[in-house]
Formats: sequence, structure tokens, C-alpha cells
Amino acid sequence: MKKNYTALIVLLLWVTLTALAWFLPAGEFSIAERRPLAQMPEVDVESVLDGKFMDEFEDYALDQFPLRDRFRQIKSLFCYYVLGQKDNNGIYLYQGYAAKQEYPLKEVSVSHALERFGYLYEKYLTDSDVYMAVVPDKGYYLAEPAGQLAMDYEKLFSMVAEGMPWATHIDLTQTLSLEDYYRTDTHWRQECLWDTAAAVCQAMGVPAPQEGDYGPVTLSRPFYGVYYGQAALPMEPDTLNLVSNAMLDSCTVYDYETGETSAVYNWDKLDSPDLYDVFLSGAKSLLTIENPQASTDRELIVFRDSFGSSLVPLLVQNYARVTLVDIRYVRIDLLDQFLDFHGQDVLMLYSTLVLNSSSTIR
Repeated sequence: MKKNYTALIVLLLWVTLTALAWFLPAGEFSIAERRPLAQMPEVDVESVLDGKFMDEFEDYALDQFPLRDRFRQIKSLFCYYVLGQKDNNGIYLYQGYAAKQEYPLKEVSVSHALERFGYLYEKYLTDSDVYMAVVPDKGYYLAEPAGQLAMDYEKLFSMVAEGMPWATHIDLTQTLSLEDYYRTDTHWRQECLWDTAAAVCQAMGVPAPQEGDYGPVTLSRPFYGVYYGQAALPMEPDTLNLVSNAMLDSCTVYDYETGETSAVYNWDKLDSPDLYDVFLSGAKSLLTIENPQASTDRELIVFRDSFGSSLVPLLVQNYARVTLVDIRYVRIDLLDQFLDFHGQDVLMLYSTLVLNSSSTIR
């Protein structure tokens, strides 16, 4: 009799989940995973016969499974706390911070990035003062105390210094600590970057921003960083703060992709799946910031990844024009079609995450 009850419970559970899967409206986007969800494929004779329909239906069934996020969380909790695994999906937790295991150092990847930077310098920047700053990822401060494997950071820094003898190198490692990063995300916190901005400005020979000249702005929407979804573990969201003043408010940002002008902080991105997109509109290939309140006519070009989006606003005060270039999204050979290189100051700002996975650099 007991076996019959068990079989009945299993049957009812299966019927319930199947009914929910078929009749609940399909979700379009996973906020936790920051990606679109697979949709029900169209049924036709050709797709059924060649197997395409079943492949796409399998993806659809996995993405639209009822209570999918809850089941992901249960599985993660079991692996992390019951089985004692040190990471889940490559993400580990330590003292409330989540980070991805970045191991090992991929020297081929770093060499590729250095080759691209060298080509960029020879093609456009030989008349410029060039500065290079490597942004350490969170694992630089977290991996060792958490007992996790980590890339050989010192080797990476050494490779960059030796591979870019034409640049002035700026050490950021001593200006940062673990607390300067979001707990659930890869990025650093803008309101904690005063020492970092000062180190960059000192190297470039311009005045450093003063914290007292900026006012804090706290966004009301909770910030669930990229590691929150990848870990699938219960974590408190971050609070996203930014700093602003009248000078930054007066700046305009031209987007070469759209031909549109916006502000340094794009409030239209408050509904973006990634709240960090508020900083300079997120991932963009080419942007130019015009600063009408600049005391000089100096210009700065910043070759950067996403970490630059929150640091650059702290550098704007010294320049009438700041252009941001992300060569992951635009080919180096095409830059002279948009930009006039004439000896501007140049900052190259790249994270260890991008250098260790540089295949996207064009």
C-alpha cells in the first residue's frame, strides 16, 4: 500500500509539473542569469525529421521548467553545504562575497592582448603619452583567504610591463581592497575609487578629484550582480551608489553607434537587467564625453573594458573631451574613420579578467 502511495505522489508531481510547463506563459528573460530564455520552437515536418525541433525543444523545456530558479537554488545549496563543494558553477563564496575562480593564467591570452595593444600603439599613438593600468579582479584579494586557486597575478603584471615598454604603468593594487568591490558582481564600487582615481591622475600629471566636490546618489533598486545568478545561492543584493556634481551634470555623451547624445549617468538604464549599465550606458564601442566646464582644452582617450565606465567620470574634470574606446566591439583598423588621433593623453585600462580571456579583443 505504501508503494502505491509513493507511485501516486510521483505521478501527481509529474502531471502537475507537466501541466505547468505546457500551460504557464513562457518567460522571456532570466534576470538571475541575465540571458534570454529559449522559446517554444515552431513545429514543421522538416525540423521534426532532421532533429532540429527536438534539440530546440529540449532547450525550451530546460529554460521554461516550472520553478526553475528555485530548483537551481536547492541544487546549489545541496552541493555547497551538504556535499561540501568549494564552488558551484565555478563561483565561490567567502565572507559574504561571491567571485569566480580565475585559474590558471592563460599566457597565450595575455600575449594576444599585448600584440593588439602594440599594434594599436604603432598605428595611432606614437605621438601620445600612453599610460597603462591593470585592474585586479576581485579574486586578487579574495582567492587566497578563501582557499581557492587563482591565476599567477604577478606573472600577468610582469608580462604586461615587459610587453608594453612604450607605456607608463600605473599600479592600482595598493589603492584597492576587497571592500571596494560589489559583493555579488565583478565590478568595483565607484564611491570607493578616490585613491584609484588619484593614482591615475598623479601618473598623468593632472589634479585628482576630491571626494568633497561630489555628492552621493543611491539607487533605490537593489543591484543583483552577475555572480548572484551564476552562483544560484541566496545572497543579499548590493546597493549601487554613484557620485555626481554640477560639472558631471553639464557633460554630454555622444554615442557613435546610435548618433544619440545622453548624460554621463543614463537613467534610462534603471530598468536594464544589469543596473551597472547606468554608468555611461553600459557596453558601448565608442563614446565621447564633452565637458563644457573644463578649465583646459586637454583631451583624453581611454581604451577600456567595463571597469572604465565607473572610473572615467572621476577623471573627466581635467579634460574638455574624453573619448572611450572598447576594442572588443570595434576593430582597431576602423578607429581612424571615427577619431582624429593628434597626441591626446591616452589611458589603457583593462581588467585581469579581460587580459586572461582576450579573444574578444579585435
